[in-house]
Amino acid sequence: MDCKYFGVCGACRIYEDGYAAQLNEKLELNRDRFKSFYSGEISVYDSPQQNYRSRSEFKIWHDGDILRYAMNHVDKKGVVFVDECPQVNEFIFELMPKLLCEITEEQIGFKLFGADFLSSRSGEIVVSLLYHRKLDEEWQEKASEIAGKLGIYIIGRSRKQKVVIGQDYITETLHVQTKEYKFNYIENSFTQPNTKVNEQMISWALKNLSDIDGDLLELYCGAGNFTIPFAKKFNKVLATEISKSSINAAKANMLLNDVSNIEFVRMSVEEFVQALDGVRSFRRMNEIEISSYNIESIFVDPPRSGMDVASCEFSSRYEHILYISCNPETLVRDLELLCQTHDVVDMALFDQFPYTHHVEMGVKLVKKGSKQ
Repeated sequence: MDCKYFGVCGACRIYEDGYAAQLNEKLELNRDRFKSFYSGEISVYDSPQQNYRSRSEFKIWHDGDILRYAMNHVDKKGVVFVDECPQVNEFIFELMPKLLCEITEEQIGFKLFGADFLSSRSGEIVVSLLYHRKLDEEWQEKASEIAGKLGIYIIGRSRKQKVVIGQDYITETLHVQTKEYKFNYIENSFTQPNTKVNEQMISWALKNLSDIDGDLLELYCGAGNFTIPFAKKFNKVLATEISKSSINAAKANMLLNDVSNIEFVRMSVEEFVQALDGVRSFRRMNEIEISSYNIESIFVDPPRSGMDVASCEFSSRYEHILYISCNPETLVRDLELLCQTHDVVDMALFDQFPYTHHVEMGVKLVKKGSKQ
């Protein structure tokens, strides 16, 4: 990636030796990090070297009377003004300068402090404009003009206010193992930022569950990014997630893909374990017949904090564990517990964030003594 802000913009942290060398360095680091758990080959899934981000957030800086995009300085020395960002996909890249021009021309930049972009690979875009002021009818009229002119959706956000121009989501199509899956990605909710690598993660997960029958339990299911493809593989899927907005999005995505064999439950992992073990009863579980499930496999995709001890112990009940981690450091901690009962039989590295130290890891574990 050729970026004129390398070395000063904090969005990228690694610049030397080129992408291939950087990726190999990540592999060697994690091969060493996980050597006590796994000695086999770690599959590596690379990223496009630029235009790979389908969502991105920028500060809006008032440089006198001029509006500028800004990012944190790499050394945390204030901000860096940026006119472009080669990380973002082509549609966001082309929109960025046009949007600032329109905001300036329509004079709706007062108290504007941020712009968040969410794009599909077909070019459908939602832009969230963040303000330190209440948005009135005049703002809505001018924002509507901009949205129509640029062919985008705009969300205006301020304290306790959300104004939707058009709609607050885009629809993305993922291509995984010759199949297509459609997802509504909602503004201000979590989505995987790197579409190609996301497709690779889903494909790797499906491959590692391909020879397993029965039903699947999924924890931290989000908006159904993995759940929907899993439903094509398993008889039934039971999926939990604590976020109400994510559960609502997951149910909408299930309908969008004509899937009917998933039951989504809005519960924390702790609550779900209590419900399964009969420690507590929850009305949210009243319509779910746990006894009708034949679950031998569990899939987890926790946040950066990883899983707690109780969640690891719960996951260890199942024959097969598939774990996607966005933080290798907490994954090491969790594997210390999980490998008391299970063996790691496959690992993968997914380079979601090129030019940074971040990677996502995939781990497949099977219960010790299992025929796999």
